[in-house]
Amino acid sequence: MPPNLVVPNHTEDRKWWKESVIYQIYPTSFYDTNGDGIGDLKGIQSKLDHIKDLGATVIWLSPIYKSPLVDMGYDIADYRDIDPRYGTLEDWDRLLKATHDRGMKLMMDLVVNHTSDEHEWFVDSRSSKNSPKRDWYIWRPPRYDDKGNRQPPNNWRSNFEGSAWTYDDKTGEYYLHLWHAKQPDLNWEIPEVRDAVWDIMKFWLERGSDGFRMDVINCLSKTPGLPDAPISFPGEDYQPASIYYANGPRIHEFLGEMNEKVLSKYDTITVGETPFTYDTDKLVEYVLPHNHELQMVFPFELMEIDGEKPDPSLRPGEVQADQVALIHKDWKLSEFKRVVQRWQLLKMKEGYWNASYIENHDQARSVTRFGNDSTDELRSISAKLLALFHVTQRGTLYIFQGQELGLKNAPRTWGIEEYLDVATKNFWEKILSRRRRESGKEDVNMDDILDGIQMKARDHARIPVSWNSSPYGGFTTGKPWMRVNDDYRTWNAASQVGDDSSVYAFWKRLLEVRRQYDVLIYGDFTLLFPEHEQLFAFTRSLKSGTVAFVVMNFSKEPLKFKTPLPKIQGASEQEFAWDAFEFVIGNRSEAEISLAEGEFVLKPYEGRLYISAK
Repeated sequence: MPPNLVVPNHTEDRKWWKESVIYQIYPTSFYDTNGDGIGDLKGIQSKLDHIKDLGATVIWLSPIYKSPLVDMGYDIADYRDIDPRYGTLEDWDRLLKATHDRGMKLMMDLVVNHTSDEHEWFVDSRSSKNSPKRDWYIWRPPRYDDKGNRQPPNNWRSNFEGSAWTYDDKTGEYYLHLWHAKQPDLNWEIPEVRDAVWDIMKFWLERGSDGFRMDVINCLSKTPGLPDAPISFPGEDYQPASIYYANGPRIHEFLGEMNEKVLSKYDTITVGETPFTYDTDKLVEYVLPHNHELQMVFPFELMEIDGEKPDPSLRPGEVQADQVALIHKDWKLSEFKRVVQRWQLLKMKEGYWNASYIENHDQARSVTRFGNDSTDELRSISAKLLALFHVTQRGTLYIFQGQELGLKNAPRTWGIEEYLDVATKNFWEKILSRRRRESGKEDVNMDDILDGIQMKARDHARIPVSWNSSPYGGFTTGKPWMRVNDDYRTWNAASQVGDDSSVYAFWKRLLEVRRQYDVLIYGDFTLLFPEHEQLFAFTRSLKSGTVAFVVMNFSKEPLKFKTPLPKIQGASEQEFAWDAFEFVIGNRSEAEISLAEGEFVLKPYEGRLYISAK
């Protein structure tokens, strides 16, 4: 490096999308206005004031495009039209205007690794080997075993179980689908495919969309030759193969082209979903400013802390989907903190930026997973604690519908018939079949699997939102597409809005605090007590000298501790006197709690935020 070269420090670079609070809506389960049991765009528009009053600044809509809804809208049949179950393009236009009129923005979900098999592109592609769009998808001839039996082109396993290939009788070839058979993968090697995607993006940006969340965006580029995956599960026909399709050889070329031809022309917000990857060196490449790709990505590591851990024999940084799915494992706070620290500090100076989330449509409810929902009191307190943790993290903040209400998972009394997600059902059937085969009995014990599903299934996020105590939680006047949680009469929006002691009210105050103090957005991060299994404490600091000090008791037992005055990174190692810190907000008391020379007594699940503006 030349001696006079000044390397830019992006740690405190200001951008509107960094300061944003994104509220994710899963339209099917948000609010239904026509009584068909499915949420719709008019329902979203009718609740905009709820979202605005909370303090959100951007709305992210999960897919609302025309779709067979095999995978809840992530199987798109027409990118330029709204599914009639949600409304019309005109309804979307009205929603956009109402959102903008309230000073908020709206982002769409971009799903372009695959389409629905009902999309006109795929219908054309499978019509003939001579179709002009044949190579828009990934087709391969069959292989044959030594007995002459037809086999898929390789041993890749679909993320929804079974082979990642489906045979097409008409043309005598297999097509690739990393997820459901009705979600064929697009062939991004073809320039015409990429151009078609750029046109879709321009269609929505020109119509007024403010940006995109990009579904499984790191899976667009597959390893040439599509080689067989290594044997991770001996005796099984199909093997996890993400090492050959996640973060593939041309992925950064494709996203650089996307930025050059589309994103750079608009003032957008972009976030990529990047599954199957723990390797920070791989993920930063999507985000570092000099690469001109995306603004942020969703890391999965923290969301997988309560699941089976990756097989260490796999390539570094790669994850087997099977091992982090629906089997719940206990987690340690020390491990939780190490994961948080890794992502909070990741290449800050170089410009890496976090997408901070603890819930979304693919994750079970955080208060059940990371808090304590065993009683209403503990549920409320621990939901507030998680809110404090979440809001004080460095990065753009993502909130999932109902998270602001402390909504929890469905109870353990629900049977498997209540779970509707294709991933949950496939996982259940796989384990059930295996146990029946191994035991030679039809009646096998599945309690442990249902225990895991009750903790981890993404169905829990998709339960309709409870708006009030009326039948079905006020979500619909008809029969909801999915069972409403049993606690809707007491845990609903109407019971919390206007109640200063509610989870919603605490979220609202927290977001006001975030707007007031830039240190909570741009500040550095220093973890304290990394090995403590009850205490989560850290500081955030700005060059200006502003320091935030967060202490949280992540346990059901009282906690007493003493800490030395923290030394603040990023502030010339300057030390602050304890009396310079002022209590800002806590989840147990709104009365000011002064610091007494670093001595703390925290009640179960208590958290506090102090700030020094010295």
